[in-house]
Amino acid sequence: MSDWSYLLARPPLWLRTALPTAFFAILLAIWEAVVRLGHVSPLILPTPSAVASDLWLHAGTLLWSTWNTFVVTVEAFAIGSVAGIVLAILFSRSRLLDLSVSPLMVLTQVTPTVAIAPLVLVWVGVDNVNAAILILAAIIAFFPVTANTMMGLKSVSHDLHDLFTVRRASSWQRLVLLELPAAMPYTLSGMKLAGGLALVGAVVAEFVAGSGTDAGLAWRISEAANRLNTPRMFASLFLLGLLGVGISGLLSLVQYLCLRRWHEAAIVRDR
Repeated sequence: MSDWSYLLARPPLWLRTALPTAFFAILLAIWEAVVRLGHVSPLILPTPSAVASDLWLHAGTLLWSTWNTFVVTVEAFAIGSVAGIVLAILFSRSRLLDLSVSPLMVLTQVTPTVAIAPLVLVWVGVDNVNAAILILAAIIAFFPVTANTMMGLKSVSHDLHDLFTVRRASSWQRLVLLELPAAMPYTLSGMKLAGGLALVGAVVAEFVAGSGTDAGLAWRISEAANRLNTPRMFASLFLLGLLGVGISGLLSLVQYLCLRRWHEAAIVRDR
């Protein structure tokens, strides 16, 4: 294996940081040149420098909105993950419950958030908009955790099940010592998906809530759109994208740390 191939197979932290940073910088330079040389209206497409200027001037407000969106996302992710794992365990223990409830779970996922958001707002009341946003984001987040964990629980080797039967292990011991550890890679994969979906759910729910909330990034985007403040919209979108990348990166790190010593998916081998 050549040095370059080996470097790509086992990329150090500096390379994993430098490559996307360089690519992003090139895109910004092209964007700046196209807008300036093409005399594009700032109402249609502002320059990256104008977006950076607006972000700097209103950093306090935008960062506060980013923090609020992050808090809602984390809360929804936590609720969805716990609920998803618990439901997966219950479904794996009861075939009747699985057949009865699974179609309703699928229904919550195929129904657009914007369609059920007004109903949730009515149920919780207009004075509890933040609670409605949290509920909607959690509903979106729990399904991938449930589906992936169920797949993991069903994928445990039958030979290992037979071994636990021979050892006269209890149902609790079988769950804690065999099934949950074996399902961990699936659960972590579902949680990684749930992190992004929780952010999407929080943003969509806040868009639907409209003037009922003024804390998150979605409201900043709506406010900027109503005022035709395109640089503010891009600044908010940049922070939203940065937040999504950060959440995905953090969950990927957790997944790697949990699996690096024993699971094939996290072990890099020379080819």
